Order: sequence, then C-alpha cells, then structure tokens
Amino acid sequence: MSTTLHLGTRKGHFAIEKNGSGWRVARSSFLGVQVPMLLPDARDNKLYAAVEHGHFGTKMHVSSDGGATWEERACPAYPSKPEGTPDILCPMRQTPIPWNLEKIWSLEAGGADEPGVLWCGTIPGGLFKSTDGGATWNLVESLWNRPERAKWFGGGYDWPGIHSICVDPRNSKRVVLAISCGGVWETLDGGETWDRYGKGLFADFMPPGEEEDLDGQDPHRIDACVSDPDTVWMQHHCGIFRSKDGGRTWQRFENGNPAVFGFAVAVHPQKPETAWFVPGVKDDMRVPVNGALCVMRTQDDGKTFEPLRKGLPQEHAYHLIYRHCLDVTPDGRTLAMGSTTGSVWLSEDGGESWTRLSAELPPVFSVRFEKAGP
Repeated sequence: MSTTLHLGTRKGHFAIEKNGSGWRVARSSFLGVQVPMLLPDARDNKLYAAVEHGHFGTKMHVSSDGGATWEERACPAYPSKPEGTPDILCPMRQTPIPWNLEKIWSLEAGGADEPGVLWCGTIPGGLFKSTDGGATWNLVESLWNRPERAKWFGGGYDWPGIHSICVDPRNSKRVVLAISCGGVWETLDGGETWDRYGKGLFADFMPPGEEEDLDGQDPHRIDACVSDPDTVWMQHHCGIFRSKDGGRTWQRFENGNPAVFGFAVAVHPQKPETAWFVPGVKDDMRVPVNGALCVMRTQDDGKTFEPLRKGLPQEHAYHLIYRHCLDVTPDGRTLAMGSTTGSVWLSEDGGESWTRLSAELPPVFSVRFEKAGP
C-alpha cells in the first residue's frame, strides 16, 4: 500500500506520510508559491513539481528523495510563433489564444518501457513531451497544428487546456488525453499523429444542433482503468460518461446520486466497473448538494451510484474538489481528496468512511499517491 501522499497547493508542496501513529504532514517545499501539478514517477521514484511564481513564471523542479531536496529542470516553452502565422481567436472571447505557457495543467510518466519519457499538458492547449526526464521538452506540433484547435475554448480557465493524459500500460505509444474544451484525442504512435473521438458525448451548453460537436466537449477529467485501459470514466461538464472502447464512444449516466456535476473522477485500478466522483450541485453552484459533502461511487458499471458520507462534514460544508484532487492507490482501497478550502480527507476502506487529515492547509490543486514501480 502507498504510504506517501503528495499535495500541490496554493502555497507550496506538502508530503503526507503514514507511520505508526497514522497519516501526518512530514515536510513542505516551495512555501508561499503555487504548485499546480505534481508527478511521483513510479519508474524511478523521482518527484516532479510544477512551481508557479507570480513574478518569474512557471518553473519545473525534480526531487530524488521524495521532496526533501530539489533541483531545477527545464520548463516546457513554446517555440517562437512562425512569422505570418495568423492568430487563432478563442471562439468564446474573440481574443487571440496565447502562444506561450500559461499553466502546467497535467504531468504524466511514459510507459514502463520508456524511461525518461514524460508528458505535460498545458494551458493554452499545447502538449509537450520529454524523452530525457525533463531535461528538455518539445511541443507536440502534430496536435498543436491541428485545424480543430481553432474551435477549442476555455472551460475552467480562460483558455483551453490539457488536463488529463492516459498512457496505455499495454502499449506506451497509445496515449489518450482530454481537453477542456476540446474533447478527447488519441495517438497510437507516441504523438506523431492524432485522432479525436467522443461519439455519445453531449454538451448541453452548446447552441442547438451543436451539442454533439466533438470539439465543443468539456471533459472535466478522464481516468482509465489500469487493468482494463479500454474502460475510461469521465466527469464531463454535463454529466458522467463511460467508454468501453478506449474513448471512441461513450455512454451517458444521468442517475448520479445526489448529482452528476463535478470535476474529479478516479477509477479502481483493478475493477473497471468501480469509479468514484465528488458531486456538486451544478455548474453555476459549485458546492456540495445541501451543503453536505460526499463521495459518489459506482460498483456496478454505472447502474447505480451511492453517496458515501461517513466521516465527511454534512452541515454547511461548501468544499469544492478540483479535477486533480482525488486519487486512489493501486489496490483500490485507499483514496485521498483535497479541497479548495484546504481540507484533506483519506479513506482506507474504498471510500466507505473518511478521516480528515487536516483542515488547515492552503487550497489544494493536486493530490497524488506515490506508487510502486514496475
């Protein structure tokens, strides 16, 4: 079982470890500085951190000792915009989409057979790949130059962004990613070419007749089952969806209990029919239903969803769990989640009951367990 949990927060990185007396904050790094994304790399036990300085922009750091010490690495940088390349206007804002790094929104390791390969999703929608453990990065221009990018627009942020990257454990060249708002994309050749999928997705906010437009979809987060990567669960802006064919087609579930809106999703690594969500009321009321926080779980492939409330605040609780703030260990028994209000909860029985580890931390952006390597 994983015994170390890493948090990226509004004011630094925090490592929480389990010892004989339970889970406790063990150390902190980058205090006072935003850490929007973390990656504990199970292949070599390195820990990567995106650090967002107000005056100096984003920097990348790596630790070989679990965050006790850090060294700076190269940060993904967009190449110069070719002369004569026209601006792409955001369809919603009608202003040019930036050609520079606004935020690192996702970090994932390549396959077990690809030492040194890292993937980085950013706002305003560029995907970067490193083949040398983050020493250098290259913009994946095969995706950036797709004509469909002209239809992408911002969801949670002003600009489109890549927040979910799923590397297929059976074939490291196959990567599925999700863009808010820009739908679901797949490469089968390590990023050389891309196809977009999403039949069955439905965006209620789009104009009549455009609700099924693949480029207008707003997946808040996707997560694939480790033992069955063709099963992918999605928390969409407009509900809960599940794919059984690796993201090509999707089934919508409207029976969420107590709601289908939310941001986070985690899939049981061994049981594709089991997934967890953290529901909120709706898009313009991003708080728990009736002020009572719960985690919602399906164990029967979406036939039913059950609210899990034991140990979670049930009165005047207005926590929001961001899309990267719910994680599960490889055995599917231990879950952790962190909120915008600085609370962190942990469950060691599959979500049946929860214990609050802290209510005093900064707003949480990213929650990730250390996981054993191959």
